[in-house]
Amino acid sequence: MSNPPPSKTDFGFQTVSPEEKTARVAQIFSAVANRYDVMNDLMSLGLHRRWKRFAVDCSGLSVGQRVLDLAGGTGDLALQLAPLVGATGQVILADINLMMLKVGRDKLRDRGILGNVHYVQADAEALPFPDRYFDCVTIAFGLRNVTNKTQALSAMWRVLKPGGRLLVLEFSKPIYPWLQCVYDRYSFALLPCLGQWVANNREGYRYLVESIRRHPDQHQLTLLLQQAGFEQISHHNLTGGIVALHRGYRV
Repeated sequence: MSNPPPSKTDFGFQTVSPEEKTARVAQIFSAVANRYDVMNDLMSLGLHRRWKRFAVDCSGLSVGQRVLDLAGGTGDLALQLAPLVGATGQVILADINLMMLKVGRDKLRDRGILGNVHYVQADAEALPFPDRYFDCVTIAFGLRNVTNKTQALSAMWRVLKPGGRLLVLEFSKPIYPWLQCVYDRYSFALLPCLGQWVANNREGYRYLVESIRRHPDQHQLTLLLQQAGFEQISHHNLTGGIVALHRGYRV
């Protein structure tokens, strides 16, 4: 028996209805879509590119396979995944936000990525794909914005083939107390100011900072993956645990 949907959920440090969170997250990403890549470079000092490269290197993909890049946004992962699966493979870049999806599609087409990437507007909690369809599912910096993470992870498990793997790249908990202190000061003092200056959206980027703090840490996310049915779960801390890559398999 499936669990009933929650009546309340987090929106940063606030508690709201699931419907309100979905609507407010959609509003934020629609507003910042055209400046999203610039903000990522500024906020992470360019490190997000290394984190994503590491995730792609851990994908284990080969020519002819199918991969779902979920919450793929502006297409940073899909851009690197497409050459791995080749012309006979398939990358589906999926995002719930149409504006983000359009930015990603335009970027990949400008880079010459055409035939093996398809674009789908999709909700991570209700994936419109067949059971056991993908060899790999990736989600980078998107899980914390999902309203019902348990339902979304179960949906990812469902669409993976036996032996398929899930890669979750997400902000996590620094493993050093001094780094947590520095990270908090940087996040809460500077990032909303950057959001106002570059994207004219201070509150949106304050939410993103708060959403990171509310997201499950390394241990908690491992438990969620186990509950969704994944096995052989591991995680790798990046930049002292500011980011972690979790990997799990459908056996």
